[in-house]
Amino acid sequence: MFFCLLSRLKVTFCTMENQTSDILLLEGLQVSPDASIPTFILLLLIYIFTMFSNIVLVILITLDSSLHQPMYLLFCNMSINDVFGATTIFPRMLRDIFIPSSDRYIHYVDCVIQAFCVHIYIGASHTILMIMAFDRYVAICNPLQYATIMTNWMVVKLSVLAWAVIFVMVTILVGLSVRLSRCRWIIFNPFCDNASLFKLSCESILINNIYGLGYTVLLFGSSLGSIIITYLRIAMVCLSSKSKTLNSRALQTYTTHLAMFVIMFLSSTIMVLLHRFPHLTDQRKLASMMFHVVPPALNAVIYGMQIKAVRQKMFIMFTRNTVTVTDGK
Repeated sequence: MFFCLLSRLKVTFCTMENQTSDILLLEGLQVSPDASIPTFILLLLIYIFTMFSNIVLVILITLDSSLHQPMYLLFCNMSINDVFGATTIFPRMLRDIFIPSSDRYIHYVDCVIQAFCVHIYIGASHTILMIMAFDRYVAICNPLQYATIMTNWMVVKLSVLAWAVIFVMVTILVGLSVRLSRCRWIIFNPFCDNASLFKLSCESILINNIYGLGYTVLLFGSSLGSIIITYLRIAMVCLSSKSKTLNSRALQTYTTHLAMFVIMFLSSTIMVLLHRFPHLTDQRKLASMMFHVVPPALNAVIYGMQIKAVRQKMFIMFTRNTVTVTDGK
């Protein structure tokens, strides 16, 4: 009898130990029961709009050979990254809204994969914007050499380099957190990210902090520096130029690109910094949600619909579909 009871206790302890090490509790979005349905509908609409607008833009540019130009190929890069980022965050978040906070479990491996994908999305957002800034710089400051410098093959090489560098850096970033043993099992965040992973450990995270700081400074510093240098140079060219066409094109590029960069840069910077201040959890969650909701939902609209060629192609495509449906009736 005693040995039977001891055996049962051992099995129970082993089960709890496995759950503590492999199963985590993801805090998710904290919404009241009354607000759960409106929140779900709002996020679902944002997710549908994000997916639809970005996928339509990618399909349009892919199928239309006249849009196979460096600037539009970079739009494809941005849209693909936005679809990837939204898919990483939204489905689980939408599902968890109707699950009690105490029952929002996630397997550790799934959490690591989500954290990896989240940081790939964040990093690629910055590197793609840097390439776009370089593209606009060449187009406005060296228009005669643009066709020679920014070929489609050059865009492909820059895009592969941007994704590859981020892949390697994020692999190291998340790998340093995975190596740590875990003594906690609660993720105090709407989704899994690298900081949430290493906060599960009671070991020293000095190496994580050093590499994470270096990674953040390098990525954000390069992004901010390239944007500042590019647009200062573009502003100087515009001030010295009397061409209204050039100035109008530069202004359009400057405002759209800069607006999205400011939103992305501030929200991602605040999100990283506030991980170091536990008493500012709500502000950090707001910044992280802003980064993963606003840019993906607006990028296709801002970058796509403000370009005349894209507007015309989309109008023709939807008009043709409407006429086809009407004729079919």
